[in-house]
Amino acid sequence: MDHTPPLHTATVELRRIETNGIQANVALAGSGPAIVLLHGFPHTWRLWSEIIGPLSTHYRVIAPDLRGIGASTRAPDGYDAGTLAADIAGILDALGESTADVVAIDAGTPVAVLLALRHPDRVRRLVVMEALLGRLPGAEDFLAAGPPWWFGFHAVPGLAETVLLGNEARYVEWFLITGTRGRGVRADIHDAFVEAYTGADALRCAFSYYRELPASAHQLELAAAAHRLTAPTLAIGAHPVGDVLERQLRPITDDLVGQVIPDCGHIIPLDRPHELLDLMMPFLTAE
Repeated sequence: MDHTPPLHTATVELRRIETNGIQANVALAGSGPAIVLLHGFPHTWRLWSEIIGPLSTHYRVIAPDLRGIGASTRAPDGYDAGTLAADIAGILDALGESTADVVAIDAGTPVAVLLALRHPDRVRRLVVMEALLGRLPGAEDFLAAGPPWWFGFHAVPGLAETVLLGNEARYVEWFLITGTRGRGVRADIHDAFVEAYTGADALRCAFSYYRELPASAHQLELAAAAHRLTAPTLAIGAHPVGDVLERQLRPITDDLVGQVIPDCGHIIPLDRPHELLDLMMPFLTAE
């Protein structure tokens, strides 16, 4: 039996915000300095359900559904990291926030890093998790046998959304079970994720992130060649990425701390929320 105490919960307001030619569905909670939470695949803003409450006692939490995901606009294009970073900057502008701490995982991580590289005045502190940053050095060992199988499957235009139509629930569930090392996620979050990725257009948007990986990788290379990452940065790994993200960030980051959470799956905010908060809070509040 799990004797871990429950985390503080918060009242969440959902707001539609115009940004960069789309309408973003954004979860808002709490008050104070802004903190932006960026999810990955196959998630929505509800990836952060376990930590929004504790964060909202200190921060104004801003957790969008990324472009094309959940209740945000299913745009025909714009799934490269540069456009997505502009989406986030537009959300901050609409909310009157000039700066924010930014926390990201998986597909949200390149977006957060590119935002911090291109707009260092807007990102106070950066927390990134369980992701690869394109072709930046440091991931060679991890990629020696090739990228994970689904990268290629998702990248073929029109294939995955056709093959998976009608089987979305089983496909999403595989990632949720694997990403928590067999433990799974709460039923309501599971159902919300399945709903968000059901239907050909929802799948097209999700897989567009993978189809734009070459463009995103090129954007990261250009930005890293022109700028250093100056925001204090915390890179958190688990299974399977481990310390690979830290190794990619090390050569381009001025102030970097790396941590790996043991016995934790890829979906850190749902699998080990207490451990994640134990690492994040001291880092975010450090002078």
